Amino acid sequence: MSEVAQPIVRITRPCRVFRDHKSSVLAVAVFPDGHRMVTGSYDKTLCLWDLKDGVVLRKMEGHRGRVEAVAVSRDGKSIASGDLNGEIIAWNGDTGESLTQAIKIHTEKITSLDFSPDGAVLATVSWDKTIELWNTKTWHVEGNPINSDEKIFCVRFSPSDELLAIATANDIQIWNPRASATSSGRQCIAKFRAVDISAWHVSLAWTPDGTRLFSAGSRSDSIIREWDTSTWKQVGDVWREHTDYIYALAVNSTSTLVASASWDKNVRLWRLSDRRTVAIFKASDQLNGVTFSMDGKHVLSGGKDANITEWTIPEDALLEGNPKEQALDDASPRDAPQEPATKNAREFHLKVLFMTTTARNACIAGDLPTAETMFIQEIRADGNNHNAYANHSFVLARKGDWDNALYDALRSVSIQPSLTGYISKGIALCGKMQFKDAMKAFDLAFMFTGGDLNNIHLLLLVKAVALFNANKHKDAMLRIQELAIACPDADTLTCHLVEAYLHVQLGVNALNDAHHNEAVDHFTAAINTGILSSQQAIHSQYEVFVVLFGWDLKSSWQTATQQRCHALLRAGRLGDAHEAFKHIMDISDEATKASYLDWSTAFKKECNTRYVASGVTDLAVGGDTALAASEYDRAIELYSAAIDLDFATHIIFANRCKAKLAKMQWEEALDDAQKVTELDPSSVLGYELKHAALHGGQRYDEAIEAFEIMVSKLNDAPDTPIQTRPHQRYITRSEAEGAIQRVIDAQMENAPPRLFNTSTGYLCGRDTQINTFKMSTEYKELLSLTMKHANLRSEHIQDVVLKFFQYAMLSHRWEGQEPLLHDIQGKSMHELNPVDGIAKLQSFCKVARDAGYRWAWSDTCCIDKNNNIDLQESVNSMFVWYRYSALTIIYLSDVPPLSKSGALAKSAWNSRGWTVQEFLAPKVVLFYQKDWTLYLDDRSPNHKESTEIMRELGDATGINARALIAFRPEMRGAREKLQWSSMRMTTLQEDIAYSLFGIFGVHLSPIYGEKKQNALGRLLQEIVAQSGDITCLDWVGKSSEFNSCLPANITSYGAPPSESGLPSLSEDEMQASISSLRDAETVELASQLYTTLDQQTAPRFAQRRLHLPCIIFTVTEVAPRSDQEQGTYFTYEVKADGLCDVLISTEAKFIPFSRAMPIRQKFLLIRPWDRNLLEQHDFAAPFDLAEDAQSITTEDYLTPPGSPVYDSSDIYPGENVPVDSESESRALRLLVRLRQPFSAFLLAQQWGGEYKRIAADHDIIVQVKDMTSVRDMMDVRMLEIL
Repeated sequence: MSEVAQPIVRITRPCRVFRDHKSSVLAVAVFPDGHRMVTGSYDKTLCLWDLKDGVVLRKMEGHRGRVEAVAVSRDGKSIASGDLNGEIIAWNGDTGESLTQAIKIHTEKITSLDFSPDGAVLATVSWDKTIELWNTKTWHVEGNPINSDEKIFCVRFSPSDELLAIATANDIQIWNPRASATSSGRQCIAKFRAVDISAWHVSLAWTPDGTRLFSAGSRSDSIIREWDTSTWKQVGDVWREHTDYIYALAVNSTSTLVASASWDKNVRLWRLSDRRTVAIFKASDQLNGVTFSMDGKHVLSGGKDANITEWTIPEDALLEGNPKEQALDDASPRDAPQEPATKNAREFHLKVLFMTTTARNACIAGDLPTAETMFIQEIRADGNNHNAYANHSFVLARKGDWDNALYDALRSVSIQPSLTGYISKGIALCGKMQFKDAMKAFDLAFMFTGGDLNNIHLLLLVKAVALFNANKHKDAMLRIQELAIACPDADTLTCHLVEAYLHVQLGVNALNDAHHNEAVDHFTAAINTGILSSQQAIHSQYEVFVVLFGWDLKSSWQTATQQRCHALLRAGRLGDAHEAFKHIMDISDEATKASYLDWSTAFKKECNTRYVASGVTDLAVGGDTALAASEYDRAIELYSAAIDLDFATHIIFANRCKAKLAKMQWEEALDDAQKVTELDPSSVLGYELKHAALHGGQRYDEAIEAFEIMVSKLNDAPDTPIQTRPHQRYITRSEAEGAIQRVIDAQMENAPPRLFNTSTGYLCGRDTQINTFKMSTEYKELLSLTMKHANLRSEHIQDVVLKFFQYAMLSHRWEGQEPLLHDIQGKSMHELNPVDGIAKLQSFCKVARDAGYRWAWSDTCCIDKNNNIDLQESVNSMFVWYRYSALTIIYLSDVPPLSKSGALAKSAWNSRGWTVQEFLAPKVVLFYQKDWTLYLDDRSPNHKESTEIMRELGDATGINARALIAFRPEMRGAREKLQWSSMRMTTLQEDIAYSLFGIFGVHLSPIYGEKKQNALGRLLQEIVAQSGDITCLDWVGKSSEFNSCLPANITSYGAPPSESGLPSLSEDEMQASISSLRDAETVELASQLYTTLDQQTAPRFAQRRLHLPCIIFTVTEVAPRSDQEQGTYFTYEVKADGLCDVLISTEAKFIPFSRAMPIRQKFLLIRPWDRNLLEQHDFAAPFDLAEDAQSITTEDYLTPPGSPVYDSSDIYPGENVPVDSESESRALRLLVRLRQPFSAFLLAQQWGGEYKRIAADHDIIVQVKDMTSVRDMMDVRMLEIL
């Protein structure tokens, strides 16, 4: 006899629903202990759940994009998650706390990840066509990525840990992941294509023994295939049932069942032995993930409805999958009555329903006359057949003939007391409302249950149903509820069934009595049990209730769902009624929909009538009104009603799509947009809405494709108004790419050409950095947005580009073995041996990555020191790079953990030359101690905002607070900046000058190997030549070989400037001095002097020759002091015209001379001319680096140089110079200042007429004698100094 196929169990209500996520759930994973579950969602969060209580133990946040994949290690100690942006986060499996920040490794979304069975490796795959393998101890990638030619959708380790299966758009690949640390060593063992050429391979699952691999495809090939892992050949026929993407597969621990989750809103449960569907769990929306519970009794799925649903696997499916139970079933007689699948129902059926199959079938079919005739014949044939009397009593009770039912029941008990007899007696007595006697009869029935708890449990349910039928509704429902609580280990499924069916009966009664809301509650309670949806299966499993009470379990689900719709409608809850109706139609197959045709037509008619009665005469118009008023929920309700009531047009779908877009319901909006394009293929609006939904859902590649289709349709439309033509509103992809590229190019001008990718550890050039951006989600989002909005503000593009390319810089002290470019290039820094400089580099990149920065720079290995061009660019650009860094990390290797304030000041980092610009240039800095913890445990985002740290740094460096916090590079005030570096050291002597290029904003070629005097001289020459600032000439020490007016060593600037030791006049003293000078002759002389000095041009400095404007005082006498001791320095008494006598100590030896004993060589004491003494307005605009990035590489921000210089010794003003009161005052103020002590230079004339400065061991401070010496100050000339 051929085996009859078992019906497919269809379940539409889950046993539990987990609610917390705000958007689609994409991934579900259960912990090995079976007590917890972790889920990932579009809402960018993970939830750690307690499976027993159904509560969220921890909300796990940290992702910046929607969470696409989640995995739990086999020991449950680790969780890994991947997101849309290509970032992963590792989490502690016990606490749910993050072990890492979001690590960027993939350039597109991570579609899948999986732990190796031993938990040592995590595999991640992405649409960027790469597979990365991670060391779960360090959370660094191991080796180079495995590359694919197509997008990758799924990755799964084999149970043996020896193989790695990946599903790509093009094929399935099997790899040996442990072959080598390099991708070239990893072996691809097999490649095979499983799906149709137009489809993708989407999901994979291994059987626990590793002998089979299952694969499933996308929409155009929504089929499951089984593969023999010894041959990689397909086994058996394909599994065809799903109609859309199969996004997830799972195999239970016994390899007997396979679960598949699909966008067709079904979870299908397949029996592996015959590859047949044994159950369908019908969800409310598209499904993305599925897994089995650890005990194998439940399936958990997650989907678009933002919920995780738990489904109970039917017991018959579990039994069929159990070899032992299957053997028992096979041993049963083939002609035995069909038994319920559950064990307790089977046993109870055998003990109660002692009747022939024909009689039982008549009772089940409701053919009571036939059943009655058969039982009467049995009684006539054997008057002592107590079962026949009991069975006849059941039939009479169903007919309501209570007297005769009781008579036959009493006859059965009198012939032979039995379980069946006392049950028939109890039912009959309940029908006669003799409840006390009925309870005694049921109590006696318990004596015949054999003490079996399951049989007792079912007998109590029969007792409750008998009371319910006797209108003891509350008492019956209370008994059932108490029974479920009192016996949690009994058959709760049967308990739920009875409760659900009775709720349906109560709902029908309430609806008939016009208690509509009460009816809704009863129908909803029945539906929510989920058990009625099995229909045919429960009718056969629980036929004891069908036989005893005439229950129609087959139509109970239909009754509950349809009557609930009517109850909602009549309660005035139109929106809820419509949603309930839509749910019924969504979960029904075509055959069921056809059977519901008459009912659905009538319901829709009634629904429309009631909408009209409520004032909505036109659903679409009502939706339009709500949409215009931004009442999006109401709009969606009315549009949905119009669609489901057969008034759907592409316009209604489009408007509902707009409302859903406003609610950010991206996936739902996409469905509507797709419907618009299906109903109206020429619709431009449909593709515009599709672009918006895809863009909002972060599916940017598809969004761009939809947008390009929209533009092409606009171009092809002949009647498109000129003002709405595409070129007026949108730009092409190439135009958008060009706009973004221009911003990228501008960004790159101020960034280092090489940067570390902090996630991969690889050093990347600019092209690689740009390509990484163009492969990223951020770029695709920006491109999609830019194409749509031709007038998109450039600031937005700049913000996106800046955020992606922002980088961290390292400031540190070179020590030990630092890695150079050739040590790093082509290698992942994470994989190198962590010693010396490598360890420092690894820690720096980790800190930068944890702070959220994708890129990082270190001077040790990001500069090609063997390339002069690269080296020159780096030296001249380093200040700019630090300036534009998002963060500069300052590492103090000699500051131990837990140090107190003061440790920073003592650090050797403070003694190095290059570090000056490294803390002045950045806007944001953080100081780290030896163990890479924050200095002083200061967790503020910017230590430049820390008063305590900046005060300590200022005290240690002598740099004022304003410069420390907001330094601007400029050449004015050069003397102060030189003093900052005067006591610092560099490994290469010439670097002390090169390290100051950025401080002053000069651009010179570094010439490694030149003397430090030459390097410093070239810098100072450039400062004077470009800015005219001569404060750098104020020093004490030895003269440079480069030029005698410059010092030989930067340490000469260590002493305070000479002017700091000179007295200054108060304003009162100034006014008093001016008042004493207001005679006509003095005013005229002052004005002449003022005009002469005002006409002086800026200094020139080129080819080591300094042309310096000076006030000249001729030296008339030099005489050595008679009382001086022998030594290096000689002291001379010097006299000069117009100046007080002065003592000068110098290493130079002079020939004494005087007016009486002159010599041929000429000596001068000069006052270098400083235009600031004129007190004129400075017309040079202040420099703002933030506003003009380019100016740092130009001369725009410097004090504009004067006109070409020339010797002005013979220039005097005219005799009659008009003088107003203001100019007179300025001239007199100048005169007063010139009479104050000043620092002078001693110059000696050379053979060619040029001069050289004679260095002294202290500042030469001199003063004009008196007013009679004013004319001596009229000697103003431009001197050439060698």
